[in-house]
Amino acid sequence: MCNIVSKFFNQVMKRLLTVVCLLVGLAALAEVPGSEKQILVDLYESTNGKHWVRKWNLKEPVDTWYGVTVRDNRVVGIELFHNNLMGPLPESLGQLQQLETLNVAFNNLTGQLPATIFKLRKLRVLKLEMNRLKGELPETVGNLTELRELSVFNNFLSGRIPNGIGSLKRLEVLNLSSNQFFGRIPESIGELNNLRALGLFENQLYGDIPESMGNLAQLKELVLSNNRLGGAIPESFGRLASLEVLQLQNNEFNSYRNLANMQTDKLLVFDYDEEESEIDFKNFDFSRTRMADTKFEDDVDK
Repeated sequence: MCNIVSKFFNQVMKRLLTVVCLLVGLAALAEVPGSEKQILVDLYESTNGKHWVRKWNLKEPVDTWYGVTVRDNRVVGIELFHNNLMGPLPESLGQLQQLETLNVAFNNLTGQLPATIFKLRKLRVLKLEMNRLKGELPETVGNLTELRELSVFNNFLSGRIPNGIGSLKRLEVLNLSSNQFFGRIPESIGELNNLRALGLFENQLYGDIPESMGNLAQLKELVLSNNRLGGAIPESFGRLASLEVLQLQNNEFNSYRNLANMQTDKLLVFDYDEEESEIDFKNFDFSRTRMADTKFEDDVDK
């Protein structure tokens, strides 16, 4: 009886082992869809992949390619920071519907900003800074409702900052600095309740700062210098209790009076056109502040 049970047990274990091996083999053979692989090849060819610092071996599986993250056989991340990409981004990028991270910062990308990028509704991080991209930031940027970080500083982007930016409720970092954006800062920017860093410096923005900016209770860094912003500093700035960095210099403000309502005990950086101010900040310890050119940028030594 024992022999019969033993043989039966051995047969069951052998079959189970066979099934496990088959499943492992199938998993090993699994790869991203051919269409997604082709989109990555488009990116490689469009941005002169043969001259990248870290190149891809297109004959190897996609999940071995530098900077590509694959999960459940779908491409969810592309991180090619400082990798000598040259040329335009392909329109086909917008077909990577599971993409969560696109970081191609600090490269030599040129051409128009592909409108298809703003169809990537699962995108959480979009970093395009330090390139030579042109075009406008479209209203469809508001489709990226999962976005936590949007950084495009130091490009040649132009046009107005779209009202759709206010739809990005989860956004924590927004840096549009050192571009050619013009016009007024949209009121909708005050709807970004989770925003911690906002950089708009070195553009062609004009008009009053919207009062709604005072709603950004989580904001720690606000850099608006080197524009043509005017009028008075909003009274609502007194509600920016978390602020640590505030840079306002080189604008056309006619009154700084409302800065006196701010809590200055947390400020580490405070730059404004002092000679134009009618306020004497007697309670502010300037000795512990520092001048800063804040770009919220990646560490280029990574």
